[in-house]
Amino acid sequence: MTYSCLIVDDNEIERDAIEMHLKKIPSLNIIAVCSNGIEASQILSTVSVDIVYSDIDMPELSGMDLLKSIKKQPLFIFITSFSEYAAESFNLDALDFIVKPATFERILKATNKAIEYIELRKQLNKLPVENLNNDDKNDDDYFFFRETKGITKLKYNDVIYIESMGDFSKLFTSSDKHVILVSLKNLEKQLPSKIFSRVHKQYIININHIVTLTNHEVHLDHNFLVPISAANRQELLERSIDKKILSRFLK
Repeated sequence: MTYSCLIVDDNEIERDAIEMHLKKIPSLNIIAVCSNGIEASQILSTVSVDIVYSDIDMPELSGMDLLKSIKKQPLFIFITSFSEYAAESFNLDALDFIVKPATFERILKATNKAIEYIELRKQLNKLPVENLNNDDKNDDDYFFFRETKGITKLKYNDVIYIESMGDFSKLFTSSDKHVILVSLKNLEKQLPSKIFSRVHKQYIININHIVTLTNHEVHLDHNFLVPISAANRQELLERSIDKKILSRFLK
């Protein structure tokens, strides 16, 4: 199986480097290499592409504006020198965000994620849209969800964290992972907030599995590690952690 892709970058050296990396991945078919967003937009209006590897800061039409302008959006992997664009890119449902210089290992990781997404979407789009139908008033400690092999029952506390994959989400347990056709946004509304907390545009964690919290990351049971934004970290501290911290002085 091959997957079509497009490269967009206004810097010739960067374009060549990305093309060199992508040519090492046998499953990719490079449709075109574009020097600006307008050129890429014209190609994407006539050709169906699976994955776009795009710079963000480009003249006339930025990578962000390119993504917004496409009706039938391919998967976007942004490759940029500016890390401050990360939050906005995930708001636009970009699949991944790579800070230059982009190594082959990092591009390969993003590509494998994109291919997994494409294949899972093919399978899950054949299934009915899932609705967990749970809230904080529900005393059950489990939920059901549909996956390709059937309907699965899972206890809330068995879920360590959840990663967004655009239209659907990947649930990680200590020994397995499950993909369901529910976006992270809709999962956040349905999962009990006393157990689950949004820590990043792409991640929800089970607070019962927190091992260590740093300024930028959450270390979870079974050596899982996820990023945390400054705003979400503060909310997590105020809502859950501060209440459990042992005080140095008693009133």
